[in-house]
Amino acid sequence: TSAYSSPAKSLGDPGITPLSPSHIVKDSDADDAVEQIFLVVVAIDFGTTSSGYAYSFTKEPECIHVMRRWEGGDPGVSNQKTPTTILLTPERKFHSFGYAARDFYHDLDPTESKHWLYFEKFKMKLHTTSNLTMETDLTAANGKKVKALEIFAYALQFFKEQALKELSDQGGSDFENTEVRWVITVPAIWKQPAKQFMRQAAYKAGMASPENPEQLIIALEPEAASIYCRKLRLHQMIDLSSRAPVNGYSPSDTIGTGFTQGKEHVRRNRQSRTFLVENVIGEIWSELEEGDRYIVVDSGGGTVDITVHQIRLPEGHLKELYKATGGPYGSLGVDYEFEKLLCKIFGEDFIEQFKIKRPAAWVDLMIAFESRKRAAAPDRTNPLNITLPFSFIDYYKKFRGHSVEHALRKSNVDFVKWSSQGMLRMSPDAMNALFKPTIDQIVQHLSDVFDKPEVTNVKFLFLVGGFAESPLLQQAVQSAFGSRCRVIIPQDVGLTILKGAVLFGLDPAVIKVRRSPLTYGVGVLNRFVEGKHPPEKLLIKDGTRWCTDVFDKFISADQSVALGETVTRSYTPAKPSQLVIVINIYSSDQDNVSFITESGVKKCGTLRLDLTGTDVSVPNRREIKTLMQFGDTEIKAMAIDVATSKSVKVGIDFLNY
Repeated sequence: TSAYSSPAKSLGDPGITPLSPSHIVKDSDADDAVEQIFLVVVAIDFGTTSSGYAYSFTKEPECIHVMRRWEGGDPGVSNQKTPTTILLTPERKFHSFGYAARDFYHDLDPTESKHWLYFEKFKMKLHTTSNLTMETDLTAANGKKVKALEIFAYALQFFKEQALKELSDQGGSDFENTEVRWVITVPAIWKQPAKQFMRQAAYKAGMASPENPEQLIIALEPEAASIYCRKLRLHQMIDLSSRAPVNGYSPSDTIGTGFTQGKEHVRRNRQSRTFLVENVIGEIWSELEEGDRYIVVDSGGGTVDITVHQIRLPEGHLKELYKATGGPYGSLGVDYEFEKLLCKIFGEDFIEQFKIKRPAAWVDLMIAFESRKRAAAPDRTNPLNITLPFSFIDYYKKFRGHSVEHALRKSNVDFVKWSSQGMLRMSPDAMNALFKPTIDQIVQHLSDVFDKPEVTNVKFLFLVGGFAESPLLQQAVQSAFGSRCRVIIPQDVGLTILKGAVLFGLDPAVIKVRRSPLTYGVGVLNRFVEGKHPPEKLLIKDGTRWCTDVFDKFISADQSVALGETVTRSYTPAKPSQLVIVINIYSSDQDNVSFITESGVKKCGTLRLDLTGTDVSVPNRREIKTLMQFGDTEIKAMAIDVATSKSVKVGIDFLNY
């Protein structure tokens, strides 16, 4: 049984029944909202490990500006993005974000730092929480809890202020929030509640409002990447599958060299943060014909997101062929393996204590690991050294009564040695072993996708996202799938999503068809049919035998939905004299649902139509039209009483039911 009692039995709730025949009206042109004019589009890539923003003025859409360089930054890690870390004061007020938050927290005295609230890598919580609500908490490094919505809103507000300040400095006059269209990217595999949560946080941050939702677009990360990849020119990417030696290098060399050339090129242009996106279809795209398929693998810090798209000419619109899949196989998995290795050498009890007692030094150790992690490569032969913070060595001696060096000797971990300079010395094999579980999962998941019948004849595989910079991942993907399709990596792979999100904000119409992640429908009463309907669903009302709790389907999971498409159904009150009509909307991730009481069915919206005071001569079978419109990540529902044109609207809500 489910948490929902039968709507018709409870409180004599006014039921509805479908008007036969039930039909679907595809009605795409009707009442398109008047387009607002924004001066600039700002996209925020809110990542698990790092975040950034980029923008473009609608007057010159071919110029994409990436945010100004941030103060701070790590050795061995050059990028335009800043770590997704946030620091609140002991009074729980916003203090700082990014490098600034990390460095300030790090410089606090340990007696003081335990009162400050420091959060990192908190975006994953939205993916892993199964029953996300507006009340969900996040835990700071010191163990204290804060509402997730507040943290996300603080972070978005920080980006909003940074971007508006940069735009104002550039234009010489104050830039208003009303002149900006915001785009926030989220993983495609996120469930609806997480996507809605992001929109709520943005409203709280003052980027847009429920009255003006069009000002904010929630874009899916792989879709954004896809839009950018369409514009790539040959010099802007590395084609891993060019088997022929390039300028005398064999392909295995070109991986590394292609990147260094790319980096050099970027480094020379560090002053200009403006990328020209030529208003052409890139060469790679010109090889694609109508109906061609390609896969975008977006591998970031937290998740890997896989989408399969097909080209629709002439405009080159994208059609999603297979619903987005993926999972928590981001580069965080490598950090987790490193932590497991430390536990193996020094003991889990020590590592747990160390994280709590010396949180800043733990952050330090992970930063040191991060830069070595980026130096890992398939053909590397020399060891990687990771500096242990002094307080680690010191605290270990206090905790165990013997030295770090002794622990390493005793632990029998072959590939990790102690170097006299106070470093952990890892052999390349040991480092590669830390990557293996995560990379294996990505490759396995991709094979599963390639085996799906919808995913035949894939021409290209675009590898994007921060983790795609890893030569180990590149090599694994190339060797597993290079024979099936061409593996392509955009040059500044970590910024691909950001730039694509800006392009999406300039022209949201480019994505035409998506797959619905859920089945949607409404709860209705049907005439009871002996032998077909279960007897416990029988309800007799005024002499009529009804079957209650029927799930009347609007759209099935994995059905194609054109963006902006409206699906319409007609219903009539079960009892002609009803004056209030309540339509409950339900969702399920199953395809064939018959009753709203089945497991996995969740209520996600209610339409209340009040028909009192309408004494127009109403036909005896009053028609109530119900429409659902499928938008970017929002779904709007509406009910209209045809006789009186009275209507109510509601946004589907996954967080508050």
